[in-house]
Amino acid sequence: MELYRSRSSYGSKAGTGKNLPGKALLALLFSGVMSVLSGCGDAETGEHSGKNAAPDQASGEKEIRLTVFAAASLTETLTEIGKSYEKLHPGVRVVFSFDSSGTLRTQIAEGALCDIFVSASPKQMDALDIRAGAAKNPKGLDYIDGDTRFNLLENKVVLAVSQDSKKVLKSFDDLAAQLREGRVFLAIGNSDVPVGQYTLRIFDYYHLDVQDLYARKALTLGSNVKEVTAQVFEGTVDAGIVYATDAASAGLKTVDTATPEMAGQVIYPAAALKKSQHSGEARIFLDYLKTPESVSIFERVGFTVIGKKQ
Repeated sequence: MELYRSRSSYGSKAGTGKNLPGKALLALLFSGVMSVLSGCGDAETGEHSGKNAAPDQASGEKEIRLTVFAAASLTETLTEIGKSYEKLHPGVRVVFSFDSSGTLRTQIAEGALCDIFVSASPKQMDALDIRAGAAKNPKGLDYIDGDTRFNLLENKVVLAVSQDSKKVLKSFDDLAAQLREGRVFLAIGNSDVPVGQYTLRIFDYYHLDVQDLYARKALTLGSNVKEVTAQVFEGTVDAGIVYATDAASAGLKTVDTATPEMAGQVIYPAAALKKSQHSGEARIFLDYLKTPESVSIFERVGFTVIGKKQ
């Protein structure tokens, strides 16, 4: 645009420009071209000359928007960690999408753009990771940057009631007995979300038929752990099976904790996505999740941080 404006001004001073000697006209045109190139950078290398260079943000460059898809049970902790990270990295904005890991897995598979995925179970991560193999990833989806994947956290599955609950429940053994007798109304997660899948393992451990219990109106379902927690907190159910960290965050009373034999080990893997538009920043943020600052936030509500930095 600068070149065209220059040519127009030249013509206004000398008619159409035809009256200028050939060498003079070429000199003027060359001068206009060089003025454009001096503002754009080196014509051969594409690098800016640096004479008028300013910091990236001062030159109008947009802030980095780092999008993190994370399990609903991480809402409070990751939100706090994100704010802490932004203070240390002023040019970065961390944007979270919290939901059940199953829902987030589906959104990623359907093309939703995100930079990082933190799941409440390896199952949902495996379904997107080509390295997991055909048994765990039958569709052969290849979304996870395997070099960045690691197990971040361990949680526990607990039986919880509200602080003012009048329901007498002493343990998972007691819960199983009362479910068989139809004396308790229990909130659990759907079978397609991790907390629901861990619950189904507990039901198998006690030989409970989930379909029969649901038909007898002994159960109510939540689409993620936060919905289950809310039902317990509000007293619309007698009890719920949730994560220990959600019970702590919501101020619920923990009745009993499931053993690994009952529910399995509750592991949260984290990884960057291959399609991340900010892969470098994604790696930095993932590394930040293992720092003492982040660890203290996770441990405050009961998470165990795996492989934390010393």
